[in-house]
Amino acid sequence: MATPTTITIGHLRSVRFLSASMTLRSHHCLSSLSLGNLRSSSDRLLSSPGLSEVDSSFRLTSCASIDNTLLLEASIKKISSSWHVYKPNRRAFCSVFQPNLTKTRGFLLLNQTANMSTYTIIEKGTLNTKDYRIYFNGPSGLVSPFHDIPLHADTSKTVFNMVVEIPRWTNHKMEICKEEKLNPIKQDIKKEKVRFVKNLFPHHGYIWNYGALPQTWEDPNHTEPETKTKGDSDPIDVCEIGSKIHQRGAVVQVKALGVMCLIDEGETDWKVLAIDVNDPLANVINDVEDIEKHMPGFLKATYEWFRYYKVPDGKPENQFAFNGEAKNKAYALKVIEETHKQWEGLMNKTIDAAGISCENTTVGGSPYKFALEEAKTIVENQPALTPPASLPSDVDQWHYISK
Repeated sequence: MATPTTITIGHLRSVRFLSASMTLRSHHCLSSLSLGNLRSSSDRLLSSPGLSEVDSSFRLTSCASIDNTLLLEASIKKISSSWHVYKPNRRAFCSVFQPNLTKTRGFLLLNQTANMSTYTIIEKGTLNTKDYRIYFNGPSGLVSPFHDIPLHADTSKTVFNMVVEIPRWTNHKMEICKEEKLNPIKQDIKKEKVRFVKNLFPHHGYIWNYGALPQTWEDPNHTEPETKTKGDSDPIDVCEIGSKIHQRGAVVQVKALGVMCLIDEGETDWKVLAIDVNDPLANVINDVEDIEKHMPGFLKATYEWFRYYKVPDGKPENQFAFNGEAKNKAYALKVIEETHKQWEGLMNKTIDAAGISCENTTVGGSPYKFALEEAKTIVENQPALTPPASLPSDVDQWHYISK
């Protein structure tokens, strides 16, 4: 029997996630039976009597063998003296877990980089009105979709979590609210009315699942060297181009393909082009040139949508950096990393928050971390969910643009 070791619920959830991840399968270090057993074993422990969401840790005193190859304990963390893997699999196993292990108080823990659990939403208020809000629940309670949901969704940090604000073909101008605690999704307001984007013929509403990458921020004090413009003080935007229409508030795992740079009212406004990792085309679309190859016309449609979508409201056409060219995957990854570092500066108080609510419930070491009880009170004080209000009469109207 292995030496008893402290293991958090989060570690078990990360094992459950990793057991189903492409990272493990791509390394061929476990059989499909092993993967299934690994997930079911962690599920059984998570449903153990007396284990609740508020438990910070518990003692694991026995290990279930998995396909005679490794112990569950070893898959949760590489314990310095009590992990067991057959020699043929040892190197592959380490290559998967070693980058994600941190030595802490004499043992190794999985870093919090992966999407460890399914996120759920709590809707409040009345859709199509100013009081509508979407709040998020995570593994241990309420979370901010801006600050608490991890940017990275896999151990290699090549897959990202995307928060869907606006499903494809819808018109509601929804966004993560930076100014309110817990940063709920709410509908943008202009002249005391909720906003709906116009339909540019031949499209209806947004032509992708539109949203944001959590734990990113475009610093308004930072001047982008190549565009000579400053950030727009928002999380970085994402256009998910896959075939599935995702629900508002969904947390979707995507891979970045490229990025466009909109100059919106003089500010840098990056638009990451991404695809759901589970999309049927995800295996063949890996960079920006693959989009045109497998989805001809889509990049042009994206450029034109962003250029003209404000024109029906009487505004001028939007401008772009790089003559509207979509930069490649490598460039997109660089932009994502830069905006993640800018978010870290925001959370560490090295950058002035300037009205942004940085409160969070899970970010380790954050000076803005606050209690779950306070978070619960915020949500409980919101108006109860009621049936949607009527849509504006012109929400389905088409608008024609001379190009």
